[in-house]
Amino acid sequence: MTVMCDGRQASATLTAEEPPITGELLTPGRAARELGLRGGEFELAAQLGEILTLPPDPEARPGPAGPWRRRRVPVEEVRRLRAQEGFPDTLRERLRTVGAAEAAELLGIGAGRFLRLARAGCFAPVRFYVNRYGAVVWLYLATELTECADREPELLRGDLPAVLRVVLDGGQDWRGRKWRSRRVARLMGEAADDWESAAVIAAVLPPEELASVVEDPLERSVLRRLRPTLALPGASPAAREAVERATTAEEFDEVLWYRVNLSRALDRARHRQPAADRLRHPTRPGDTSPAGPGGAPFRIPASPTAPTGPAMPTGSASPAAVSASAAATVPAPSLPPPRPPVLAYTPRPAPRDS
Repeated sequence: MTVMCDGRQASATLTAEEPPITGELLTPGRAARELGLRGGEFELAAQLGEILTLPPDPEARPGPAGPWRRRRVPVEEVRRLRAQEGFPDTLRERLRTVGAAEAAELLGIGAGRFLRLARAGCFAPVRFYVNRYGAVVWLYLATELTECADREPELLRGDLPAVLRVVLDGGQDWRGRKWRSRRVARLMGEAADDWESAAVIAAVLPPEELASVVEDPLERSVLRRLRPTLALPGASPAAREAVERATTAEEFDEVLWYRVNLSRALDRARHRQPAADRLRHPTRPGDTSPAGPGGAPFRIPASPTAPTGPAMPTGSASPAAVSASAAATVPAPSLPPPRPPVLAYTPRPAPRDS
């Protein structure tokens, strides 16, 4: 059985002894069984917003399974999904993931062309795992691939747009960045306060970059305690290294993007609750929701998207514009300007993947 890096696989067999649904909230495991989903499928559904989950009680003590296992699912949410036409097949189809080979077959193109499109950032992986050879295997939502093919059929035939060729000729690979952006956005949506939002952003930065942005050891301690799990660590040293590569920003403009947004999140967090108070109450957020100026919810802007041709969503940029767009996110004068990225480490060679 394959173990996903961002979700465990578990048996979804329903037994005759399963008691009827009672109460108002269900554990994720019970909700998954009621919906006929494996553990990994259920977690993916929650990440995609297909299933509503509620945050844990702030007064609850952290358990050995981590905060995810303490989230709950409203009974009405389970009943809503089970009442949908075509359940459970329609739900499973929305959650179906495919690797590169199956994705190419689904789109009716060669595996090589799909790989080039994926590297250029045309598709956003929804999850990944590390195989027995230590290679990262990216997985994509089948529904997103078919929607893209229907919307942008010109990407599947003929010459690639010039801007995509520039990206590929430069050796860039946007798959990891696309996955990180997607994962960060989801975790930001689940953050209970600005300190948790800052911890989400900090989780993708290399240690030396984080230390450069957050000079206060007390604040770094708060961020470490609140750090979310981006992906489950691998079982072997090679797998753990591959997971670390996949979950850590490396390219200059991506690092700069997260540094700037971490600086902004920290400014809001400090204003709403000092780090010392947050450290004394690690399970008690200072506010019920992250908020920016005027009480508006704080959300990290969408990270710079991959350079694309006319077939991709509006707002895409050329390689030069990507760095420019990152620089354009520098905070307003009222916020302390972030220091330039350290980038003192030597970029690691790209891991083997598929």
